[in-house]
Amino acid sequence: MDTGAIALDGYLVEETVPGDIDFSTARFRIEISPTDERTDQMVLPCSVNDPELARFVVSHLQPGDLLRVTGFMRLPRTPDAPIWFEVLTLELLASVPVQAPAGQGDAFTAEPTIGADVLIERYGRYLLVHDPVGVTYVWTQTGAWVGETEDLTALADLLRAFEHHQGG
Repeated sequence: MDTGAIALDGYLVEETVPGDIDFSTARFRIEISPTDERTDQMVLPCSVNDPELARFVVSHLQPGDLLRVTGFMRLPRTPDAPIWFEVLTLELLASVPVQAPAGQGDAFTAEPTIGADVLIERYGRYLLVHDPVGVTYVWTQTGAWVGETEDLTALADLLRAFEHHQGG
């Protein structure tokens, strides 16, 4: 590993995209949240130039996956250019947990099978999955079930109740 490289942990924000027709490069964005405060969150564009790693990124990663990327921050050379992170290595720390299909119990699996019509959102250490009919399912980043709600204004109460129960 090159000296001066930095490692960042973050959640994959959306689907990855190939950078070229040969899938020898890839691009994606991760959400980095060093604290549980939403104001500390940052979405960082990343690029991969290693063909083997790029194929892995495009074919195996799903939104919500927790990643550790190691590489270099690239600052813009002109005022209208973006900041981005050049990824040298990538480690999949945790796949997004999803509920098992109906009829197969309450088990969770690490295999990402969430459909395109579902919105995944990070809220501090919690993963929120909003389904198209208005129900939000909540669990911790480690996969512990928190609960569900149809009223997002009740989300804070749901999280407080979970943390109170865990603390006792």
